[in-house]
Amino acid sequence: MNPSSGNPGLNKLGKVLQQRIDASNASPLVLDFGTIKSDYSLLTNTYPIPIPKTDYMVCRQLTLGETGSKLTATATDGSHDVYSDPYPEPGYTHIGIGENHEHDVLIPEKMRWLKPGDRVLVAWVQNDAVVIDIVLPATKIGG
Repeated sequence: MNPSSGNPGLNKLGKVLQQRIDASNASPLVLDFGTIKSDYSLLTNTYPIPIPKTDYMVCRQLTLGETGSKLTATATDGSHDVYSDPYPEPGYTHIGIGENHEHDVLIPEKMRWLKPGDRVLVAWVQNDAVVIDIVLPATKIGG
């Protein structure tokens, strides 16, 4: 006779233990570095074969576009400080002055999409590679 067959508490404990054992055998989330190759395949440090562009994923912010392309536009329904051309703030194109007008907001280099040669942070979610972001040397920060 099975000693747990008549004991609901013991059955529940057994199920919880089995679920925890099963969960511990699941593949863990692993972070990795990689490089975007000339054909936009992804070569990671831990997987020796380039992954075609069609077989990996990227986070949404890496799909915004090329440097200098239009990200969005701002609009105003009146005048503000008037500057002479060229507009003094990089990343903006000034269209119209004094009345209803808009400013194009362009994608800066730091927000561009992936390009060959980029070093990237990759999250492995089970068997799927997901490019999280472009990684840069720490020398790119501070003064």
